[in-house]
Amino acid sequence: MKTYLTIAAGAALGALVASGPLYLYGKSQGRQQAAVAALEASMKAISKREDIDHEVDRADLIDICVELGGLPDECQQLRRVEEAAGTE
Repeated sequence: MKTYLTIAAGAALGALVASGPLYLYGKSQGRQQAAVAALEASMKAISKREDIDHEVDRADLIDICVELGGLPDECQQLRRVEEAAGTE
């Protein structure tokens, strides 16, 4: 009976020792997956930002003013600014 307890205790200890490296490997893989996900999110954000930049470059001051919540009548004043600057 005593030998069975010894064998069971040895097996439990062996399983515990073997699970340590597996845990660390899994933790490392989780960190790596998180880093890849963060990089993908950064790339999507940069791409979206570039799209927004292109939209803003194509828009004139009046469109931007209205998009930001300005009233169309007030934003029409910007047309004079564009004409004075020569950017129509």
